[in-house]
Amino acid sequence: MKLYTKGGDKGTTSLIGGQRVAKNDIRVEAYGTVDELTAHIAHFADRLSLSCKDIATDIIPDIVRINSALMTVEAHLAVGEGGADKIAPLPDEIVEWIESRIDALQAELKPITCFTIPGGCEMTSLCHICRTVCRRAERRAVDVAQSYGVDKNSLLLLNRLSDYFYALGRVLCDKLGEKESLWTK
Repeated sequence: MKLYTKGGDKGTTSLIGGQRVAKNDIRVEAYGTVDELTAHIAHFADRLSLSCKDIATDIIPDIVRINSALMTVEAHLAVGEGGADKIAPLPDEIVEWIESRIDALQAELKPITCFTIPGGCEMTSLCHICRTVCRRAERRAVDVAQSYGVDKNSLLLLNRLSDYFYALGRVLCDKLGEKESLWTK
């Protein structure tokens, strides 16, 4: 089987269910942004594994689970006419799990009363890239939800996931002995 199909040569693509839509359809934009997020998360995990092997062993299982769940989110965003029954809902458990991971990370942190400025070290910066791309993916998913409907847990996961990467970035900055940059006016 060839990698290219030529089916999209005229600017359209197929959604789950077979419906053809323009490549700039909000559903394509949404699942494409989640796909971009998974690539950034994979890059972060690869860099972490190379630079901080001792820390990576605790975080990589989370990343694998997150990227697997995000593939399901992508599928929900890619549903067209006749495709709704082809994708199982994202279970409530995934949202509960990510909340528990955020709580565990936050328990390691000193409270702050101002905004964090992205940066401090490469790992923290990569977490902030994941966080901001996740927020964009969430905005695109909300667009889809308003027009077509989306699995509720897909939206909840995207909302919580940006918080996860924020907390993870703070924890990594601390574990790596870097100074956190805080915004003061």
